[in-house]
Amino acid sequence: MTKHMDLQQILSDQISVPMKLFTSYTSIGLNEQDMMIILQLHCFLQRGVQFPTPAELAGHLTINEKECANILRTLIQRNVLEIQQTKNEQNQISEAYSLNPLWKRLFTTDNSEQKDLHEGSLFILFEQEFGRPLSPFEIETVNVWLDEDNIAPALIKAGLRESVLMGKLNFKYIDRILREWKKKGIKSVEQARAAGKNFRSNQVNKQYEPVKRDTSIYYNWLKGEE
Repeated sequence: MTKHMDLQQILSDQISVPMKLFTSYTSIGLNEQDMMIILQLHCFLQRGVQFPTPAELAGHLTINEKECANILRTLIQRNVLEIQQTKNEQNQISEAYSLNPLWKRLFTTDNSEQKDLHEGSLFILFEQEFGRPLSPFEIETVNVWLDEDNIAPALIKAGLRESVLMGKLNFKYIDRILREWKKKGIKSVEQARAAGKNFRSNQVNKQYEPVKRDTSIYYNWLKGEE
């Protein structure tokens, strides 16, 4: 009887996680640390803990409280996680985490959500090229290119590629590239590649141009002395 009760307790103490989260998390820009934070949040929410602290989450992970707080902030910036505020009858405000943005991105297949998938892979590509997670400021810079400047994710990837080819992998240089392309009316990856190829070709030509010397300072030995 005791064994049966123990087994029943084990079976009832489970959380339900969509299979698609495990098969598609990389396509929306998540890595393994992001996943563990999300799973811990999901677990807390199912237990009725609506707003666990970074310290509470970190208590179940191998990362510290500060790292956990940074990942939470990044998930919010990437529109994977949100904080909802509610008021009770006494006008007291309470906050709760919601994973609804994540579920929408996983299970909605309209054009806007397909755009989100491309944007998610964009963040992964940047982190791969830089060899580290992006800072909050860098994430915000990418979001400005996407949301305010309306630059297509494919064109931003082309700008990143161009900066790699030029050996100038930094956000200021990528921003200069994208703004120059926008000024020239470049809107497709093909146009961007052609512009980049032309620019690099000009740089090579300048590098090997013969240096013009001011010959007036040299003595003309052919004329001899007057």
